[in-house]
Amino acid sequence: MGNAEDARSALLSRLIDHAPLFPPASLPLPEALEEDGSARESASAFVLARFVCPASRLAELPDVGRGVSVVLDGPFETNARVEAVETPWSDDLDAVARLAPEAYVEVPLDGALDASLDAIQAAGVRAKVRCGGASVPTPAMLAAFVRGCAERGLVFKATAGLHHAVRRNGEHGLLNLLAAAAFEDEEAALRETDASAFRLDAESFSWRGRAAGAAELGRMRRERLWSIGSCSFAEPVAELEASGVLPL
Repeated sequence: MGNAEDARSALLSRLIDHAPLFPPASLPLPEALEEDGSARESASAFVLARFVCPASRLAELPDVGRGVSVVLDGPFETNARVEAVETPWSDDLDAVARLAPEAYVEVPLDGALDASLDAIQAAGVRAKVRCGGASVPTPAMLAAFVRGCAERGLVFKATAGLHHAVRRNGEHGLLNLLAAAAFEDEEAALRETDASAFRLDAESFSWRGRAAGAAELGRMRRERLWSIGSCSFAEPVAELEASGVLPL
């Protein structure tokens, strides 16, 4: 995942799963495909990962030139182009695990977090966390999830509300979450609002005295934070550009 010799590529390559069919964008399919095409042709296309589609609309989706992640909102039949499925919490995690090479199960943060993560680990699936939308988890809640995944060796995906590069106005930031996954002190990383505390260049990604090079960041992306789902590709990329992180 990414250029093994460049920390920027290691941290950001295939980071954003594009979900323009989902709220708040909720674009009609033709517009969603047009926006996705613009993302694929942009200078930051290396940040683009899978296209996210509801199971109920998969039959309408033409070839998007790469793998698809399907959100289970109804019946689903295994499809060669589907690389992953995403689902709300399910009591039959073994069945979910058989649906695709990767399966992401959303973990409620206001319930029995440890028991949920233990069940996900036992089933051999991956975790998913919602960072915004109808409700925004506190930094402490999100930190407990990130830490719990690390303790169990669970790969996870994050989604919703991650359009900012750095935390502001009570909304979580992309660089905050990446720092929480890369370094210890997860809650402090998630609470950080000073953009100058983060630095990313070809040699390393750093935050307040902690730093990781390309090899470590690549391992973090493979073994911890796999991707981030966003209904917009342009908004988070524009913030990363404004912060000087992009383009490479």
